[in-house]
Amino acid sequence: MNPTVIKGNHHQDERGIIRFNNGFDVLGIKRVYLIENTDVGFVRAWHGHQVEQRWFSPVKGVFKIKLIKIDDWNKLSPNLPVLEFTLHSENLDVLHIPPGFVTSIQASEDDSQLMVFADYRLAEIQDEYSFPPDYFKL
Repeated sequence: MNPTVIKGNHHQDERGIIRFNNGFDVLGIKRVYLIENTDVGFVRAWHGHQVEQRWFSPVKGVFKIKLIKIDDWNKLSPNLPVLEFTLHSENLDVLHIPPGFVTSIQASEDDSQLMVFADYRLAEIQDEYSFPPDYFKL
């Protein structure tokens, strides 16, 4: 399964703006949290899951998300290809990250906020993998 962007949209009139994503099915979501990096220079990398999946949606600002599909969790290659996505909050787009990926998250604007949805509760399973920011050869 590959990462996909579930496109949202917005509507603006004299009353204000409504941002929506009618294609994002939240059935199966068990946990929600919000990420705010300290500043645009900080990169939150590399963290991922072999079993869990995530959905990322910026609620404020812009984020650059890099993904790496892990080929072998027991013998990790530092030279894996990188997928890159830029997510903007205007349309409430949602990036679906299937199991088996590690992520790098960087805000592109000050005060950006990224909503994260997960399909497992905290500590429901042991599926946390973290690697040093410079582990992968980008």
